Amino acid sequence: MCAYMVSSDTLFALIVLILYIVNFTVTFSVNNNMVTIEVLTGSNFKKWKEDIEFAMEMANADISLVTDKPRDLTFASTEDEKLVHAVWMKSNRICLLSMRRSILDHLKSGLPTDCIAKELMTAISEMYSVSSNADIGSLLQALFNMKYNGNGGVRDYIIRMVDYQTKLKALKVDLSDTRIVHQALNTLPPEFSIIKTNYNSQDESWSINDLISKVVAEEEKLKKEKGQVALYVAGSNSHKGKKPKTHTNKVSQRTTKEPDPSNNMVQISFLLRKRVITASFTRRNFT
Repeated sequence: MCAYMVSSDTLFALIVLILYIVNFTVTFSVNNNMVTIEVLTGSNFKKWKEDIEFAMEMANADISLVTDKPRDLTFASTEDEKLVHAVWMKSNRICLLSMRRSILDHLKSGLPTDCIAKELMTAISEMYSVSSNADIGSLLQALFNMKYNGNGGVRDYIIRMVDYQTKLKALKVDLSDTRIVHQALNTLPPEFSIIKTNYNSQDESWSINDLISKVVAEEEKLKKEKGQVALYVAGSNSHKGKKPKTHTNKVSQRTTKEPDPSNNMVQISFLLRKRVITASFTRRNFT
């Protein structure tokens, strides 16, 4: 058996792989592309496996996970066989390192140590994989417990229902589009009652795309109506609290002031006039 060194101009010479564990994640820096993997804790096997497969494919190092180990090299091996063997061995080392570094230490004790990456993935799958019945139960529960609360828009709400439908179909649980349409309509708030009435009054079933187009149009109309009501209320409130203007007629009042006693001439005139009036009044009484 001969040793073969990967030349610097091969594909893997361009890959820079840095592993570090921070907050239960493993982050790869590959050609300036960051890929994060959740650390396997036991209950997140499905997510961990998806992250591993995605990261290895991004690094062009997934060949050892999807193909069997090539036969050992001999003196009769061709250059192509040597290249394939070198690429596979490099991929196997990267995959093993990535998988072992992304598993909690106390979970490694039950795993094989002398194996290839594909065998290690199989062993981990047998240990932590969840039965399809459990997946079906959780997906059905999530689907039938959905309620639209206005967040994210009604289009996204129905698309998430379709996503559950697709996942259930992969597990051999086929829910028809008509069932999804009924489920979506039954979980919409009362504001969409006109859509429900239109659907129930027709004999033909709607497709999911038909449903999405109708409820999205209705949601846009409801938003416009709410905006108009808000503007009207804001305009009405702006006139509250203002007191009406009252117009009062100003009547000028004249005040008669007695002459200032400090003025001697005025005082004398006032006294003389008073005596004349008194004398005149007395004469009239005695005549």
